[in-house]
Amino acid sequence: MNRLLILLISVMFFSACKRSEGNIDRKPVAEVGDKVLHYDEIPRLAESSVNKTDSTALIQGFINKWAKRQLLLQKAEGSLTAELKYDIAKQLEETRTNLFIYQYQRQMMLEKMDTVVSDTELENYYSANQSSFLLTSNIVKALFIKLPLTTRELSNIKLLARSNDRKDIQQLKSLCYQLAEKFEDFDDSWIPLNRITLELPEDVVNEDNFLKRNTYFESKDSHSAYLVSIRDYRQRSTVAPFEYVKEDIKRIIWNTRRFEFIQSMENGMYNEALKANNFKIY
Repeated sequence: MNRLLILLISVMFFSACKRSEGNIDRKPVAEVGDKVLHYDEIPRLAESSVNKTDSTALIQGFINKWAKRQLLLQKAEGSLTAELKYDIAKQLEETRTNLFIYQYQRQMMLEKMDTVVSDTELENYYSANQSSFLLTSNIVKALFIKLPLTTRELSNIKLLARSNDRKDIQQLKSLCYQLAEKFEDFDDSWIPLNRITLELPEDVVNEDNFLKRNTYFESKDSHSAYLVSIRDYRQRSTVAPFEYVKEDIKRIIWNTRRFEFIQSMENGMYNEALKANNFKIY
């Protein structure tokens, strides 16, 4: 068997050329019952190997795995009851049918369905369905900064983090990118508040009070200072900002459009079959 494996490694690259031309000289490698493994079915494992010994081991392992699987399959086929075999055949046919239908629907959607969702559509849907977009958690726009307590600019950074001046914020970001152990910039995007509070050394027990009392918060442990600059927030049970749910709305509109497209396609095919007398109910 090892001599055959070495031969397989030697001709692997030439076999790839033959396969691409549809001109396969199929060589049997292993046989279990009436099932035969041909060498062109073996993945091109040798190409990534360091040497022939490693390649031989990889190919030998593949053949052994294939043989064990075939032996198990043949044992199962000979042991299962006729009823179980019938159930498996039905499941396989159902899976085959679903795969064909799914791929055909996907192809038709790619070719014929309008997949572009305009900002106007998104905004109109948001305005008409705001009650569907109530927040289930508190969200913020914020900066999170973790700095070593020995940071030379720590006092200045704390002052800048309290500021609402855009120049100060730009200076703060520049310093944090240079000096911070961790710097999360959510100045222009909404995130759940707990994404930040989980980084703090102590628990935030009441998020609502935390938001009402703090536009700036700082804490520390034995090694680091933790700064949170809250630029804006929305509390749970209020309407989510459009930007926060924009992608969700896009998925809703797309899925609705997809459902309507598939339904229309199926109804059209059904009606055409009736007219062409290709479908009858007895």
